[in-house]
Amino acid sequence: MQPTDARKAFPCFDEPAMKAIFYITLIHDRGTVALSNGQMKESIDVTINGQSLQKTTFEPTLKMSTYLLAFIVSDFAFINDTLDGVLIRIFARKSAIAAGQGQYALNKTGPILKFFERYYSSKYPLPKSDQIALPDFNAGAMENWGLITYRETALLYDEKFSSNSNKQRIATIIGHELAHMWFGNLVTLKWWNDLWLNEGFASYVEYLGANEAEPGWKVKDLIVLSDVHRVFAVDALASSHPLSSKEEDIQKPAQISELFDAISYSKAVTAQGVILPDSVKNIMNTWVLQMGFPVVTVDTTTGVVTQEHFLLDPDSEVTTVSPYNYEWIVPIKWMKPGVIQEPKWLKTKSATIIEMKEPLGNWVLVNLDVVGYYRVNYDLGNWNKLLNDLMNNHQRIPLINRVQLVDDAFNLARAKIIPTVLALDTTKYLDKERDYMPWESALSNLDFFYLMFDRSEVYGPMKNYLRKQVTPLFYYYKTMTMDWSKVPDGHMDQYNQVNAISTACKTDLEECLTLSKTWFDQWRMTGVNLIHPNLRSTVYCNAIAAGGAQEWEFAWEQFQNTTIASEAEKLRSSLACTKQPWLLNRYLEYTLISDKIRKQDATSTIVYIANNVVGQPLAWNFVRARWAFIFSQ
Repeated sequence: MQPTDARKAFPCFDEPAMKAIFYITLIHDRGTVALSNGQMKESIDVTINGQSLQKTTFEPTLKMSTYLLAFIVSDFAFINDTLDGVLIRIFARKSAIAAGQGQYALNKTGPILKFFERYYSSKYPLPKSDQIALPDFNAGAMENWGLITYRETALLYDEKFSSNSNKQRIATIIGHELAHMWFGNLVTLKWWNDLWLNEGFASYVEYLGANEAEPGWKVKDLIVLSDVHRVFAVDALASSHPLSSKEEDIQKPAQISELFDAISYSKAVTAQGVILPDSVKNIMNTWVLQMGFPVVTVDTTTGVVTQEHFLLDPDSEVTTVSPYNYEWIVPIKWMKPGVIQEPKWLKTKSATIIEMKEPLGNWVLVNLDVVGYYRVNYDLGNWNKLLNDLMNNHQRIPLINRVQLVDDAFNLARAKIIPTVLALDTTKYLDKERDYMPWESALSNLDFFYLMFDRSEVYGPMKNYLRKQVTPLFYYYKTMTMDWSKVPDGHMDQYNQVNAISTACKTDLEECLTLSKTWFDQWRMTGVNLIHPNLRSTVYCNAIAAGGAQEWEFAWEQFQNTTIASEAEKLRSSLACTKQPWLLNRYLEYTLISDKIRKQDATSTIVYIANNVVGQPLAWNFVRARWAFIFSQ
């Protein structure tokens, strides 16, 4: 129903501020199961116009907004548990429930619910929490009160087929949707212009919920990669928008739908580590009522810190007028080597903030732990000191700030603020780096270079350089896993093992290519897939990329036949890895045929193809040629 589809289901005013109690009765085929927000009161057989049907009546809901209403009729099965009087049920296709794919979600829902009760100091207000996995669903999940709907990949877990990233996605999305049971459902935004508050808060506390479910993962650190860097990419454009708009500017359904973007979900509530002084409103308004974010430049020779609106394209024209002239009240949390300094605030365009009482002698690091929503630039002398420590003693720089240095440098270079060579220099130390997050930051930024330079004379040297950097990581995980026979213990290590294999194969490390092709061919020849779920996406991708039509057709057949959503997702993304243009063009055509690619997956399939250097121009031409049809679907 979110945001304005309740009016398509029944006559109503579906503004979020207008709440009502709903009395739901569903008439449905016998043998099917009816679900709604409230608990079932009774279900009886009825005959209507000579047809034998079933009539199910539900307990009245609490007073709630129309967009949170849900009703479902299915032939699904469920598993259930009860925790402190709350009935918890996981619904899915019968075969998925029979295979135990709902058990992980059932195990984690209760602890996350109890965590949020403590976090909000408020008891879960409903007698039941139903969660249902839908085979074809446009959103990732939807927080209908008491009946949360999910894509299958967001709720169902099978250890034979699901990777640790699949498991993390389930834990974080359950955390996100259960957070809404209070923040959004119990207390609701007045109008859609403040959607950012609802979704931004849920996007933050989903990490807290997942951390409660899986405390060994250290998942809270990933907010920098998954949310902050994600939204930086959008908010650095001249086409961005403020978090909050005027009510009168958001009136049409299309305008409301446009608010469901990375700005609303990932920009809000990103600075949880900052201690705010008295006037919270004054600080928040500079971040909420104007789009974008600053680049903070630190001159360590004078102690002067300045801010400027960061634009990825410095030549773009910003036509949106800012009430604060694109200046922000910026939290400056900083350190010298081994010593965290007293936090400061940058309240003007420029101010002397870094104390110069004694010669610094060594580097200064600003935005410690990335608690502030901004990028950081330094004078060349300080950059060189930081780069020197990266090369010689990288662990002196905190982990999250190693991630930050790489990402800031590459984006500052794209914005023509620093030389590209300086950004590339941040990757020189990677042959010594074993942590996942800095590697992930570097690889995501280097993907841009792959797409830009794949047909230029620098592509070969760039690939050779990256192969040299990743080779120690590849052999580090080969040794750790006893020649790939076991899984690393750590959650982040499991992720970085994937990076090691993926990058080694992508840069043509012969041992890696042989490994991937051997595993894939064993599956193709024997019909038995012994590839660990963590490694399947990268092995499938590299084997298909190195192969031809035979490998692609085999993977396509497996995709069509699998009944496991997470396995289908791995195959669907990997099919886009082929280097054969004719196969990519065929795959693009399949995205328009719902019997081949579900509608929910069509857009992301085109994106997967566009991420392939061979597929990028093909996808662009395809979207332009078929735009009218795509837009109408």
